[in-house]
Amino acid sequence: MSDPNLGASLRGAVDLSSLRGRPAAPAAPAAAGAPGAGGLVIDVTDATFGEVLELSRTVPVVVDLWADWCEPCKQLTPVLEKVVTELAGRLLLARVDVDANPQLAAGFQAQSIPMVVALVAGQPVPLFNGAVPEQQVREVFAQLLQLAAQNGVTGQLPVGEGAAASADEEPPLPPLHAEAYDAIEAGDYARAITAYEKALAENPRDADARAGLGQVQLLQRVQGVSLDEARRAAAADPTDVEAALLVADLDLSGGHVDDAFGRLLDLFAELPADARPAVRERLVELFGLVGDDDPRVVRARGRLASLLF
Repeated sequence: MSDPNLGASLRGAVDLSSLRGRPAAPAAPAAAGAPGAGGLVIDVTDATFGEVLELSRTVPVVVDLWADWCEPCKQLTPVLEKVVTELAGRLLLARVDVDANPQLAAGFQAQSIPMVVALVAGQPVPLFNGAVPEQQVREVFAQLLQLAAQNGVTGQLPVGEGAAASADEEPPLPPLHAEAYDAIEAGDYARAITAYEKALAENPRDADARAGLGQVQLLQRVQGVSLDEARRAAAADPTDVEAALLVADLDLSGGHVDDAFGRLLDLFAELPADARPAVRERLVELFGLVGDDDPRVVRARGRLASLLF
């Protein structure tokens, strides 16, 4: 098994926005079900996952996607529990039964199990698939803790009390971020965009606001759009830039990153010079959403550069 992709960027193709509850201070994961290991190992569901997602801003969360019929899962889960327990609260293990929680399975794009993903500051970080040796699990978790520290996630859960982080212990969201989250929950993407833009005007280095702005702008563009109708429009006129941009947005929001990039790069190659800027700008925007260190972005950037020069 190769080393996990633990780059400095946390943004990936996995879209967990639909699984995020209102970003208030998280409730104790024990409410989601704590089967053992002093509360450091919990079972989560489609309904309770939002609590764990928000908790990952305090402590890294390892998500174990499994099923009762999966024999490799039965080999891996005890290893994960052992290593997490030994780390004494520096990690939380969240177990997801993919059969009982189809929304989570789809959100994580679980093509095969066991699948292990981390959450750091609300962002997914792929770790590994399949039952791997204990020593490799330890090495991966050590890298995960380093990545979390680089991103300011250095909390520790009280052993024996699980993730009983209270609202008093969780710092409140900045006002403009809270306003954006409330607007997203209400489906008012325009208000969320305005809030994030104000946050960036106050602090241009606010990475969370910049990432949130890009994600909400994408959500606004695809809101209420029929994928089938968009594909038909793009197929009817392969040179229709707006139609191609819309399908690329839909592909990316659905996790089909290479399809989105490939469509726009193919179009870019065919367009005259004066029609290219809109496609290039959208590509750069989508690169930022996926993450500059993602290998798919690296490949697409390379092809874009070759087309430009």
